[in-house]
Amino acid sequence: MSEPSTPERFDRIVLIFNPAGRRDAGRLAGRLCEDLRARLPALPVSLQPTGFAGHGRVLACEMASAGRPLIVSISGDGGYNEVINGVMDAGGNAVCAVMAGGNANDHRRSTGQMPLIEAIVGGEVRRLDLLRLQIGEGTDAWSRYAHSYIGFGLTPAMATSIEEGTKGMLSELISVARTFSSLTPIEIARADGARARFDSLVLANIAHMAKYGKISETGEPNDGMFEVIMLPHARKWRIALMTLRAVTIGLGPQQSRSRYEFLTLDPIALQIDGEIMQIDAHTSVLVEAERQVLATLG
Repeated sequence: MSEPSTPERFDRIVLIFNPAGRRDAGRLAGRLCEDLRARLPALPVSLQPTGFAGHGRVLACEMASAGRPLIVSISGDGGYNEVINGVMDAGGNAVCAVMAGGNANDHRRSTGQMPLIEAIVGGEVRRLDLLRLQIGEGTDAWSRYAHSYIGFGLTPAMATSIEEGTKGMLSELISVARTFSSLTPIEIARADGARARFDSLVLANIAHMAKYGKISETGEPNDGMFEVIMLPHARKWRIALMTLRAVTIGLGPQQSRSRYEFLTLDPIALQIDGEIMQIDAHTSVLVEAERQVLATLG
């Protein structure tokens, strides 16, 4: 029997993982490394553990700066966010993939089409969109890419509550319910000057998020558009109803945009692919879809 051929789309495979991760990412990475070396003996495979927050981005940028690597993140959404940002820092000249190895794996659940090992062996590369978030303007502006979603209001509040509580579907839904009583609406000014108050605003490139929620039925992750899921400020029971609908039948079709911008009127939190950040008051926020800039497989 002849040996499997080496996929022509990449010249080596790099596995990035957090050895202190919750789901024993080191064990998962080691097993994947052994499988790949057995299936693709001619292709170099290396293990790259991270040592600090943000290290995945540094490693991915370094690895993507030479040759044609496939960089696999064994992580949750936050770890994969670091990897795709590192690859984009290096000019996007690498193929990226994610193996579920964290607490939240929304991207893999929403976009996965086949077992990762089979996709790597087959070498079938496809392209997905990224969301580019820009905060501020001029020399003080900074940006970051999201592979899945950017949320304001309820989304970061839910994430904080889940992180501080115990794990498991029932416990996490109870934690989310407890956030409703203390949730503060966000107030923004749109580009046309109109003001709006939201309990929740999510800009999403995937159909599922927060583990159990189905937020859209209309979007595709490679069409140059993202879905805008908004809940204007209302009574608490409406927030609870939206959450219940998301985890049961789904929220249904949503409006699609390629660009969304606004000005914060107060300091607000955002969640980008699982990571929570803070934005100052009177700061411009711009989100744009960048079509099919992410080379991926799986």
